[in-house]
Amino acid sequence: MNEMCIIDRFEGDYAVIEFGRITFNFPRTLLPKDLKEGDVIKFDVRIDSEETLKRNQKIKRLADELFRE
Repeated sequence: MNEMCIIDRFEGDYAVIEFGRITFNFPRTLLPKDLKEGDVIKFDVRIDSEETLKRNQKIKRLADELFRE
């Protein structure tokens, strides 16, 4: 797949992004400030395993406290 993410336009607090035949809204606050219509952008999404583990442990502790017999 060789689709590109292209900034189509801005609508309020969102950038409308084209990805092939679909479009989606993305919060402008998470994008570079100097972004403009027509720019091609790349996303690098990764799982943060360490933070995920910490979060799961915290949730388990809270659940254990809440459901203590």
